[in-house]
Amino acid sequence: MMLIGLSPHAVKAGYRVKSFNHVDSTNILAAEFARRGDLGSLWIVADEQTAGRARRGRNWISVSGNLYTTLLLVDDFDPEQAATLGFVAGVSLIEAFSLIVPKTILATHPVRLKWPNDVLANEAKLSGILLEFVPLVGEKYAIVIGIGINVAGSPADLSYSATSLQQIGASCSSADVFKALSHFWVDNYRIWNHGAGLEVIRNKWLHHAANIGQHVHIMVNGEIISGTFETIDSNCHFILLRDDGKKIDIPAGDVYFGTVASSSACS
Repeated sequence: MMLIGLSPHAVKAGYRVKSFNHVDSTNILAAEFARRGDLGSLWIVADEQTAGRARRGRNWISVSGNLYTTLLLVDDFDPEQAATLGFVAGVSLIEAFSLIVPKTILATHPVRLKWPNDVLANEAKLSGILLEFVPLVGEKYAIVIGIGINVAGSPADLSYSATSLQQIGASCSSADVFKALSHFWVDNYRIWNHGAGLEVIRNKWLHHAANIGQHVHIMVNGEIISGTFETIDSNCHFILLRDDGKKIDIPAGDVYFGTVASSSACS
């Protein structure tokens, strides 16, 4: 088991961490903790996942040396606002990478955010985020935010391009990444403040967004739509200026461009 720990900032803020050698899925385990009555602010970290999940039921392939973690949150969330917590995680990841990856590497391998839940390095997937709601007793629910980060390597034979921190020349460990991530999560979650500070998070996200102003394709309900990526709105929906001149608001979908294509768009 890797030696892993929270940043002092996260410990002071009341967060906890539990580490495991092997789990089926850190999100599944976090959900089990929630159903058993855990109060949240709990990070779960695993060396390996045997049944890791990505968005829309896809598999997340586990490579040794990478970081697999999930944050369990239990609170009175507004569902619409809680759905934007993936953007809080994305911003926290970018800020963590900015701290631990040398600036010379970031200059040649820019790290960007891909809507809604990926982090790219040189337009290849570096990290993915999966947010899920967990029903609890009494019409309450918990939120689990799963984060997979390619630290030591990236899976082969994917339908899209992937990379890792080591592949771009960064020598940081999973423990380094987790410590930095847990630190920046504290500040960005406080900024988010149940959605009251979402505009600040949105602006941070846009500052690091991939391919704004460029031509992209997005799959929505099985249909590919093409146009220019204009921005994300106040609800973090994707705003696309279609090729026919019509501007549309997209709450969920799979964006692809260049060599970074979602598996559904490629199938």
